[in-house]
Amino acid sequence: MSTKPKKEKKAKNIREKEVQVYHKPLIKRRKPNRSVSGDIALGIFLALVGCVMVFPIVYAVSSALKPLDELFMFPPRVFPRRPTLNNFADLFVTMGKSWVSFSRYLFNTVWITVAGTAGHLIIASMGAFVLAKYEFPGGQAFFRLVTLAMMFTTYVTQIPNYIIINKLGWVDTYWAIIIPAFASPMGLFLMKQFMEGLPSALIEAAKIDGASEWTVFSKVVMPNVKPAWMTLIIFSVQGLWNNRASMFIYSEEKKTLVFALQQIPEFSFPRNK
Repeated sequence: MSTKPKKEKKAKNIREKEVQVYHKPLIKRRKPNRSVSGDIALGIFLALVGCVMVFPIVYAVSSALKPLDELFMFPPRVFPRRPTLNNFADLFVTMGKSWVSFSRYLFNTVWITVAGTAGHLIIASMGAFVLAKYEFPGGQAFFRLVTLAMMFTTYVTQIPNYIIINKLGWVDTYWAIIIPAFASPMGLFLMKQFMEGLPSALIEAAKIDGASEWTVFSKVVMPNVKPAWMTLIIFSVQGLWNNRASMFIYSEEKKTLVFALQQIPEFSFPRNK
């Protein structure tokens, strides 16, 4: 009779140990190996780096608000003493001397930037999804070709691009700038590298639930690679907004704002014929 309580007690201890093992966390969180002073030093360092990175933007905005006497002052000042908006008013007056209004130049730039960025994002994302998550003959060779295309600058490809665009009849149209932006290799490379890190189990689970290919792409893949396509949008907008397009667009009413701003000295001080 004395052995039965011992067995029950032993079984109870085993069950308690199993429960404790079961509730033991599978992933141990690693505590940062630094003190409070280390956190403060890191925060100060990051704040200094942030100030250095923000300084060019602050200086550009403050320079736009300076009057002419402060703009050419030496040594230059970061913040204006007498901020003014006359520089922007003078810009509209100066641009009014051209054949095309300022709003037309702005519309051309916005249209080219929005259309080119949207097309580039959609095509690069869809192509990267296929290359990253599907295997098909020639897929690796195609990606190597895309990587190789990143080695060539725009100065090398200007003549072949002009010949192709001229054959297609897109010279002196918006499509001469928008369509080539769709095929930029940088976007495809960036999106593919991010999508390869996405677990394939998410895609398989969505397909088991009955999701179509488009649903998987738009509802599963794209939300999980948001940093990639946000970076792609920034690079694409920056490149298209600063595109002078002077090689493909000749009509003044179709030229971009950057090209018009570079012609301000011609508007302000016309040459004597």
